[in-house]
Amino acid sequence: MSNANLKELFGGLQNQMIAQLNTNREFITHPGSVGDALENVWIEWLRKYLPNRYCVDKAIVIDSNGATSDQIDVVIYDQHFTPFVFNQNGFIYIPAEGVYAVFEVKPDFQGSVKVSNKETINYFEYAGRKIESVRKLKRTSARIINAGEYKDPRALTKIIGGILTSTNSIKQEKTLINHLKSLTGLKSMEMGCSISYGSFYVDYEGIQDLSPENVQESIEKYYLVRKFQNVEFSEKEISLVSFFLQLTHYLQQVIGTVASIDLDSYANAIGFKIDKRI
Repeated sequence: MSNANLKELFGGLQNQMIAQLNTNREFITHPGSVGDALENVWIEWLRKYLPNRYCVDKAIVIDSNGATSDQIDVVIYDQHFTPFVFNQNGFIYIPAEGVYAVFEVKPDFQGSVKVSNKETINYFEYAGRKIESVRKLKRTSARIINAGEYKDPRALTKIIGGILTSTNSIKQEKTLINHLKSLTGLKSMEMGCSISYGSFYVDYEGIQDLSPENVQESIEKYYLVRKFQNVEFSEKEISLVSFFLQLTHYLQQVIGTVASIDLDSYANAIGFKIDKRI
């Protein structure tokens, strides 16, 4: 029996992704259309290779108070413990409780966005603000029945934040590290990938309070007090695969399953009382 060459298999996967991104960049010239095409490539790729329990979409995240996030390019979310997702006029709305990860998609790590007449910010800061708009939303946690037994509400899970690009024009690795280090609190970023450069993940020092009391305050405090340690970069030849392996590890072996949504909170928002018995 011959052995599969994993490096060649993963390399072929990465080359397919690069070819698809390059084709979109070459033949689509309208800036808005290019952005949509890049986002769609990442969404379709993640849908294809992530386990079926994870949904992936471009979306807006909402909470039980009616607050919304910015529009997020890539949202990885759950539909088992958060059973309702709205699709209205082409916009997908996902309850905050169901979100595992959010990513901003840009063509390159280097670039800037004019957010007002007086302010222009780099892509990392822009991505950080998008991530913050999701993490600051209210999330609930409710008890569930597992194997016939009631399980108490649990602490909220972390939400992964990151940035995805095709290329990187920033010459100095130190500049990339400084961009990531500048993102603090709810804006901070865990990981990202530039296919032609490499993937990265950020190490932080900090421990989350896993007690079920004051779940929203506990998760926000975790982001506010954790300390930046360092950044680890992959080789460019394995950028896509290393990103995927790291993301899957975070999803399955660090986060696990999101907390069950408290449907009472959403029912109260529409003036409806849920019956607790059957």
